[in-house]
Amino acid sequence: MTPSDTDKSGRAEAESRLIALREEHRDLDQAIAALTEPGGGPFNQIRAQRLKKRKLALKDQIALLESALLPDIIA
Repeated sequence: MTPSDTDKSGRAEAESRLIALREEHRDLDQAIAALTEPGGGPFNQIRAQRLKKRKLALKDQIALLESALLPDIIA
């Protein structure tokens, strides 16, 4: 395996990880929306807060992966 093959497989792995993170982020959006409907009660609010924290962590991971995948451009 040549270094360029390793780079390509690493990039493909990062791209597939990015797709998975984006999908989980969307799923959390739907779960949070369902929990925050009126009449959800205090337990659902606590669970929604935890899901929101997880969603923010995913957003950070997505941003890191996107910046790693984008080529450095000198302005």
